[in-house]
Amino acid sequence: MLTTLRKLGNSQGVIIPKPLLVEVGLTGEAEMRVENGAIVLRPTKRSPREGWSEASAAIAAAGDDRPVWPEFANEGDGALAW
Repeated sequence: MLTTLRKLGNSQGVIIPKPLLVEVGLTGEAEMRVENGAIVLRPTKRSPREGWSEASAAIAAAGDDRPVWPEFANEGDGALAW
């Protein structure tokens, strides 16, 4: 398949047909690198929970990890040993 390079500001780009994007699973974000003289696009391999640990630590450090609805505790929760 031939495609045309198009000027996009100071860069250039190509239009990738939807069937090709669907075939390789590219949506929203892609990893791009040069391999053996070719530009290669791949779906990103990110964990669904990537960054959660760091975000949780930042929330706790800011002291913003209190319950959102503390008044909705279950009866008897105070007697539970954790």
